[in-house]
Amino acid sequence: MAGLVSIRNLRVRFDGNEALRGVDFDVARGEAVGLVGESGCGKSVTWLAALGLLPGKATITGSVMLDGHELLGAPASQLDHVRGGRIAMIFQDPASALNPVHRVGRQVTEALRLHRGMDGAAARAEARRLFDLVGIPDAGRRIEAYPHEMSGGQNQRVMIAMALAGQPELLIADEPTTALDATIQAQILDLLRRLQAETGMALVLISHDLGVVAEMCTRVGVMYGGRIIEEAAEADLFARPGHPYTQGLLAARPDMAGPRRRLEAINGGVPEPWNFPPGCAFAPRCTVMTAACDAEVPALHTIATGHRAACWRAG
Repeated sequence: MAGLVSIRNLRVRFDGNEALRGVDFDVARGEAVGLVGESGCGKSVTWLAALGLLPGKATITGSVMLDGHELLGAPASQLDHVRGGRIAMIFQDPASALNPVHRVGRQVTEALRLHRGMDGAAARAEARRLFDLVGIPDAGRRIEAYPHEMSGGQNQRVMIAMALAGQPELLIADEPTTALDATIQAQILDLLRRLQAETGMALVLISHDLGVVAEMCTRVGVMYGGRIIEEAAEADLFARPGHPYTQGLLAARPDMAGPRRRLEAINGGVPEPWNFPPGCAFAPRCTVMTAACDAEVPALHTIATGHRAACWRAG
């Protein structure tokens, strides 16, 4: 598959503390790739930095290429075309992402006006079509509703409709089902899978739910301490995890089949940016650490075809 987005050595500092410590990541056209890890590992910050959505106090270095064009440091006019147009993002809490004082239809038609130049009756007709596409019933009436008049699942569908308004080449879904119950979660995931197949857009799914990622993605990147610490095809990652952190995440996941077993927790927590250890960020929590783990940060290296891990012992 042809490359769409290429991130190289992406680093982000807040008040001198490094939150991202050299992220390298690629997304090909039409592929579905997952980013997993605990809260605070840098998953969302990676894409907020790539799209220029972090606050002014953030210092961002590295490279984010979209179809060969650099996004970091690009003028606002170029980024306005990219954000919501070529790359769209949906967030985990639609209640806070939608404007509570505007009707949801107006918010979708605004995206249509900005990214496709549509207005008036044509924009309203397209908004109704998008509502139908994402499975909102009675679209003609719902387009006049306010966010508080709709359920959490319906508001998330509105966010997806708004993201699709610009006909993006890449959709970034940041924990899109966290605030939803299991039944609605399954519906939203089915919707995203169907839309990706129908439109051919690429999908980046940011999640801490390994089951969701296994179901939706063909390739997975595992983040910890502001870095990608493992990357592989979905089947290979789940069958043969190379990094102790990935192994710990999988061990903490209950099996749906087979004998019952005690789940294994990973002791400790993700270090804060101002308190990273000198070597591997996972070393203080790792059960197989060696002296080398405290001495130097391990680089990503190939441990099998298409499978890389940042661990001295992997492979």
